[in-house]
Amino acid sequence: MSCQVLFHLDWNEVERLNMALNNISNLLKDPFGQTAEVCVLANGQAVKLFQKSLAMTTAARISELHAKGVRFALCANSLAGLNIGRDELVEGCEVVPAGIVELIRLQQAGFSYVKP
Repeated sequence: MSCQVLFHLDWNEVERLNMALNNISNLLKDPFGQTAEVCVLANGQAVKLFQKSLAMTTAARISELHAKGVRFALCANSLAGLNIGRDELVEGCEVVPAGIVELIRLQQAGFSYVKP
């Protein structure tokens, strides 16, 4: 059995990011989650968590999970509003046009919603 899971971050709180990364790591270890399609969606202030300069302690974990197929999607509107360039982001992060639209799209596609 496989699953689709969406982790949504919208606050600039390292504790929530770490909780999400821990949840994802645990999910991928479980036989149920080994075939999981996982997306971390960040919008609002949470996009700050994915800056290279601020995510040194989590960048390695993000890269490791990205290599296992986890998608990290960041809101372009939030990045623009906070004057964060794509070149400032941790490798493996992708930019989506609007976080809220991606959130709705993934939920309509059947992703289970998790708010750490």
